[in-house]
Amino acid sequence: MTKPIVAVPADIRTFDGASWHAVQHQYVRAALNAAGVMAFIIPAFEEGYGTDAVLDRVDGVLVSGSASNVHPSYYGATATDADGPFDIARDATSLPLIRRAIDRAIPLLAICRGIQELNVALGGTLASEIQDQPGIWDHRKPADVDRDGMYAIRQSVFVKEGSCIAGIVGPGEIKVNSLHRQAIAKTAPRLQVEAVAEDGTIEAVSVIDAPAFAVGVQWHPEYWAETDKPSSQIFTAFGDAVRAYAAGKLSKAENAALA
Repeated sequence: MTKPIVAVPADIRTFDGASWHAVQHQYVRAALNAAGVMAFIIPAFEEGYGTDAVLDRVDGVLVSGSASNVHPSYYGATATDADGPFDIARDATSLPLIRRAIDRAIPLLAICRGIQELNVALGGTLASEIQDQPGIWDHRKPADVDRDGMYAIRQSVFVKEGSCIAGIVGPGEIKVNSLHRQAIAKTAPRLQVEAVAEDGTIEAVSVIDAPAFAVGVQWHPEYWAETDKPSSQIFTAFGDAVRAYAAGKLSKAENAALA
């Protein structure tokens, strides 16, 4: 059996005056080497995109992190310059993809910006510049470090007993690499909080009524997915869910051919 395929919504990036549909290498590398699946980068368009046409052809969805933020208009807030940068085409592509993947029982893993998109897609809101709120730590990337230092595993999060994430990495404290200045404010009604930071910031969620794997994490398991145990466990669980979905599709196709 060939490797199953996951869709990864792209960001719009500009290089030398030209627009590119792009995904950071660390996500597609983790999909291949840690989850054992192939990644197809899905172009980002503001309109005219066929969400079901994409999902008909893949076995999972991986929603990556990004330097951009979800536009506040999607959760009923007024946008300011401080809330940016934005990527409207990414929003228009990934939010419907998230909702339809859940509806169609297609496995979903949402990381960093992805967990925020998951929350907004299901009716939640986001808080900006959380480090300025009383009692909230500075979760932003450290200054003056190389990329490995930026993504170093240094924060504690606490995984709730009996949660989906606990079934993957175990309950209690784990160390992660969480880098963000926005976070979930109001949790979407369909989401269950799975893990929190020491200051109470939501760091992981799952979709309560999802018929398949549907998990979001604020940290970056993709960066050390081949060497860090909890990071590897998350991608392995996602890969297993994707393979199970692909096998189910194949079985249905074979049964239909015999009918």
